[in-house]
Amino acid sequence: FYIQVVRYPFYSKVASQQHVVSTEIMPKRGAIFDRNMRVLAINLNSDSVFANPYFVKDKRKAARSLAPILKESESYISQRLSKDKGFVWLKRKITPQQSEAIKALKLDGIEIVKESKRYYPNQSMACHVLGTVDIDNTGLEGLESYYNKYLKGEAGWIIGTQDAKRKVLESYQDQYIPSKNGLNLVLTIDEVIQHIAERELKKMYEKYHAKGASIMVMDPRNGDVLALANLPNYDLNDLSIRPADALRNRAINDFFEPGSVFKIVAASAALEEKAVDLADTFYCEYGEWHVGSRILHDHKPHGTLTFKEVIELSSNIGTAKVASRFGAEKMYEYMKAFGFYEKTGIDLPGEVAGMNRPVSKWSKVSMLAIPMGHEVTTTVAQLACAISAIANDGVMVRPRIVKEIVDDDGRVVKEFPVKTGRRVLSSDTAFKMRSLLMGVVQQGTGKKAKIEEYNVGGKTGTAQKIEPDGTYSHGKFVGSFIGFAPVEKPALAVVVCIDESRVVYYGGDVAAPVFRYVVDESLKYMNAKGTIVGQRL
Repeated sequence: FYIQVVRYPFYSKVASQQHVVSTEIMPKRGAIFDRNMRVLAINLNSDSVFANPYFVKDKRKAARSLAPILKESESYISQRLSKDKGFVWLKRKITPQQSEAIKALKLDGIEIVKESKRYYPNQSMACHVLGTVDIDNTGLEGLESYYNKYLKGEAGWIIGTQDAKRKVLESYQDQYIPSKNGLNLVLTIDEVIQHIAERELKKMYEKYHAKGASIMVMDPRNGDVLALANLPNYDLNDLSIRPADALRNRAINDFFEPGSVFKIVAASAALEEKAVDLADTFYCEYGEWHVGSRILHDHKPHGTLTFKEVIELSSNIGTAKVASRFGAEKMYEYMKAFGFYEKTGIDLPGEVAGMNRPVSKWSKVSMLAIPMGHEVTTTVAQLACAISAIANDGVMVRPRIVKEIVDDDGRVVKEFPVKTGRRVLSSDTAFKMRSLLMGVVQQGTGKKAKIEEYNVGGKTGTAQKIEPDGTYSHGKFVGSFIGFAPVEKPALAVVVCIDESRVVYYGGDVAAPVFRYVVDESLKYMNAKGTIVGQRL
């Protein structure tokens, strides 16, 4: 009577804990596809090994046998097998070879279970875009983190009865709640263009032993990011060998002084405000202009240049004199209009906006430095949006990297519409800027960006980096090129930045060739119509 009636609640609970078990059913994480439904990330079945220490008869022997297979220390395995638990992980997501070797041992209390493991078929491709997951398939970085709530799915449960050896008896399942698989991301990234961009960037990065490099390829008409890559990179399938300097997405996490590529802002402002005409002339002081206590230099000495030549030949002195015609307030206004005081809104974690001061905090010499890209900071993503505004008839576009979210049957669950931003320039000014930047490539500093079958426009940049003591370095530079093609109807806008290349560092030498090969192959892949080089707009 005492056991069955008085102590019934206690013994009933003990019995339930011994025989009733709830097993979590993990969902399949959603896949990630490129714009043409090529797989970029997917989940595959993988074996994991666990132990029930209560049933391991000879723990020392088991540890000695398992340690070399699992590539763990014998002391670690022994410590796991000594736990007073009925379930302990020994190692999760092991290789098929490891699994077969463990099964061959036929050790009591050692079991293999199927789990789901994230797999990236292209290894390092788009690693900073895709990001990583942890051992439980929870997103940690990149899109895996940003869209984790869509990708991860919902776990299910089986509540059933187990025997004395803790084996679930399928005929005694009391409740079954199925798991819900994660949803799939369809990106704007094009795997082919991504491959081209990464290949060409790597060539230049390795050739000149650069510290880092970034490239971003956008469709200027709608903001679709067709490729985004950084170096150094890493293998998404093997994070154990990932170097520390490969962790961040430089294109959105790093800001830097852009140098002469920023002259597109001063040039656009001058034309929009009708402060200059293309034929207006400026005396460029033969490369050395004394302004108070400041001396402004050009990389090559020039006498009198037209406004068109000032931009084509990238004269710092000429650009400063152009900017003096409209003043600091207008310069600040156009910097804001081009988006250099805000984040682009790209759907990737960790984007920064740079550190740019309001005009009230500019110094007396800021209008000498800012128009040529000093005393101002930007990111690769911001530059991509800025050059896209010129390519897109003066209208700013917001970058988009995810097109839609779909379920396993292909039904669209969520769409991400094109985000058209504000008008930055009039259509007429944008047209003049495209013509001006085409001249930079045809007869200016960007000749190494020239392509046989397409007219392209762009701007070179070479910026001195700032040393820890606040002075400009004489040995560390960021070489860049920003541009678009075809000029007549731009389908691509590209930004290339090479950080601290050795020996050769000018943007026209290290970044322009990368632009050339990426744009040439990408346009041919896209079947874009070409034009005769030099043909007038």
